[in-house]
Amino acid sequence: MAEEVVQGEGFTVKDKRTFDAQGKVKEAFKEAQEEEAKEKGEGAAPLPEVNLSSFLLSLSSSILLHLGEIADPQSGEKKKDLALAKQTIDIMSLLKDKTKGNLTQEEEKLLEHLLYDLRMRFVNASK
Repeated sequence: MAEEVVQGEGFTVKDKRTFDAQGKVKEAFKEAQEEEAKEKGEGAAPLPEVNLSSFLLSLSSSILLHLGEIADPQSGEKKKDLALAKQTIDIMSLLKDKTKGNLTQEEEKLLEHLLYDLRMRFVNASK
């Protein structure tokens, strides 16, 4: 964050206001905002909308990663971790049980199909 320091007799004033006396945004503040945005990764591709379908697809991607079917995006390696894959499948199954009667028809179909497919992939990976 940009701040202006003014020294006086026995005290220090830190001016953290974003505007100068003319009402314009301080240049130092603009630079600080841009730097913060870069650090946070803002300006990158926007994230998808958060809803149940995108959450389920995110969980299924995680399972595929743990089954060793897709490569880790950071290392580029395929690793199997069947315990984590099973745990995430169990979480999806728990979601199915806890949301019964509260899902749209499309969400229910998606969840059922994902669970079936991921369970079959887990069985194949366990062999």
